[in-house]
Amino acid sequence: MEEGITRQFSAPRTPQQNGVAERRNRTLIEAARTMLSDAKLPITFWAEAVNTACYAQNRVLVVKTHDMTPYEIWHKRKPFIGFLKPFGCQCTILNTKDHLAKFAEKSAEGYFVGYSSHAKAYRVYIKASRIIEESANVQFNEHTINKPGTSPDWLFDLDSFTSAFNLVKEYVPASQSTTIDSSKSTREEDFRVELPIASRQILAESTSAHNDVFQSETVNISQAVPLSDSTSVPVSQEESESPSAETNTLGTSSPRESHRITVQSQKPQDLPEIQLEVILPNLESSNLDLASQLDIIPRTRIHNTHLVENIIGNVEEGVRTRSSMHEANICLFSCFLSQIEPKKVAEALKDNSWVEAMQKELLQFERHGVWKIFPLPKEKYAIGTKWVFRNKKDDKGVVIKNKARLVVQGYTQEEGIDYDEVFAPVARIEAIRIFLAFAAAKNFKVFQMDVKSAFLYGRIDEEVYVCQPPGFEDPKFHDHVCKLDKALYGLHQAPKKWYETLSSFLLANNFKRGTIDKNLFFKKSNQHIMLVQIYVDDIIFGSTNESLCKDFESLMKSKFEMSSMGELTFFLGLQVKQTPTRIFISQSKYAKDNLERFKLTDCKALGTLMSKTTSLSPDLEGEDVDQHQYRAMIGSLMYLTASRLDIMFATCLCARFQANPKVSHMLAVIKYLKGEPGLGLWYPRNEDFQFMAYTDSDYGGCNISKKSTSGGCQFLGSRIVSWQCKKQSCVSTSTLEAEYIAASS
Repeated sequence: MEEGITRQFSAPRTPQQNGVAERRNRTLIEAARTMLSDAKLPITFWAEAVNTACYAQNRVLVVKTHDMTPYEIWHKRKPFIGFLKPFGCQCTILNTKDHLAKFAEKSAEGYFVGYSSHAKAYRVYIKASRIIEESANVQFNEHTINKPGTSPDWLFDLDSFTSAFNLVKEYVPASQSTTIDSSKSTREEDFRVELPIASRQILAESTSAHNDVFQSETVNISQAVPLSDSTSVPVSQEESESPSAETNTLGTSSPRESHRITVQSQKPQDLPEIQLEVILPNLESSNLDLASQLDIIPRTRIHNTHLVENIIGNVEEGVRTRSSMHEANICLFSCFLSQIEPKKVAEALKDNSWVEAMQKELLQFERHGVWKIFPLPKEKYAIGTKWVFRNKKDDKGVVIKNKARLVVQGYTQEEGIDYDEVFAPVARIEAIRIFLAFAAAKNFKVFQMDVKSAFLYGRIDEEVYVCQPPGFEDPKFHDHVCKLDKALYGLHQAPKKWYETLSSFLLANNFKRGTIDKNLFFKKSNQHIMLVQIYVDDIIFGSTNESLCKDFESLMKSKFEMSSMGELTFFLGLQVKQTPTRIFISQSKYAKDNLERFKLTDCKALGTLMSKTTSLSPDLEGEDVDQHQYRAMIGSLMYLTASRLDIMFATCLCARFQANPKVSHMLAVIKYLKGEPGLGLWYPRNEDFQFMAYTDSDYGGCNISKKSTSGGCQFLGSRIVSWQCKKQSCVSTSTLEAEYIAASS
């Protein structure tokens, strides 16, 4: 109350008012129910099962908003899960409490029921002493399945066990049913249940009350013979002779008719002989396939017969894998993809998704003939290699692909020996905006494509040797190295070789290269024009005639292996939405990712940014912030200005204090992004394409150096394609001088 915090209650019997907690509680309870059923442990251990489920989910489940597990969010490090064991598995624990004789057993048998909350130890239920002990000296037998009836009577509660399967229990005296000879019974060992002592007493007291009720409904079975102490399920003589007897009985019965299985157990001498009759749930014959065989007595832990209406999807389509689906629908199988990016190869080799990704990368090397294995020549050295793992996400942040890339440690290359010329032109972000503005003016649609393993197409002239891929070394020639015939990611000359290969191919097919932008290629056909813009291995293209786009797709497929072909929607972090009336460019996903990256999703949002007359001071007495985080934030904001010119001035102003940042410098822009994350550029589709430019400048706007700040923007028609904001390099003596400096820059 002193801190202004009050306690509020939800309405009685209204769990929906506490939805988050109720959903989490349901997740834990369902996990605990599954664990108890799989381990065949009684409900007595429900609390241990819930604690174990919570312990495991905190270390395994990934929170999509943070892309980390709850443990990693709280402790700032990834959890180690190699010690996790199956709940309820049989184990042996070292007995350190009792004073043992010289040749006495040092171990005790038990069941694993959880993990210690205050130490690195396991919790084990010891069968002999019936207590739970915590110890690190535990040996697990994970491959032995618990069987009901092999433990003491008190351990398994029949009432709880049968209620988990939604069965109805009815009890019949021994005088009302018999069993066949044990030599003819083929199902005695399939289903054994030991009755607890408490249940036996209840059955003995209620025997006389049920004699009249079930006398007419008991299955007629032949003469009984004594069995073991465990309860077994007898089978009638007709059933043993006719394998289809069960199916015929189900098929001719009424939908509301129940089917009983008579179970006989031999009791101690002081208790009368009783029988247990289990009634299966109502099974309507119309819901089952006539060709299916359904056993009354469950034989396996997994049901292999299901109702047709319970099957999701079209049954006739069969099983569909990720490779058989189009890449646009691969997000439907995101549950099969790894959500965590491993940092080391050893971690990736433990995950099948990443192993498959690495195998696909090596398959590309084999297709392109990237290298050949040779012994390392004398006076030569091999360049190291490493794996880089990245999760490819769509514009909504959903993981659609696990990408493994083998790169060369190019920083060990020596200029003049391993490479000479390395320059390769790269398209500027302004060129991308001009391309989209021209597409809006000429009213044509823009498409995109991606070249798979683009650098592998470039052939190198130098003699370069690299080490074998980590984790995939040749066991017969583990001391050999790989001699490169093609360029590999990480080499200094790889971008240049790829650009030469692609540009030579386009020029040979009647394309012309731009005079200023060397990454722009175009081709004219009558009154139509085809434009191609290249950014390394990402290509966007469009034409006033769509048939030229189809011809270009066929041309590229004939030479390179392409992927991600379709309408332009996401390119270099820009979200592009094309409609018949406009082209909208935004970076809302990138803005939200930055808020999550710097943990500012809960900050107070601002509706307006700082004024143009705002002048930040060094604030020497202010609170210091981490320089690395501040510089990373400025770099992220600078890339965000690719579509957000409204934050250009504020970002450049905050960038002046990277040497000694303060709290007052850091939160100004981020809070504005929290309030307005979805703003962007709107390019209308019209014929206006006239170039216009505007410049402006203040006078002595910087309080520290008294230098002025220049600003400018350029338009193509009504579409802005470029803008600048920069502090001038010299001190202006007048406003006119400041304006001239701004116009000349």
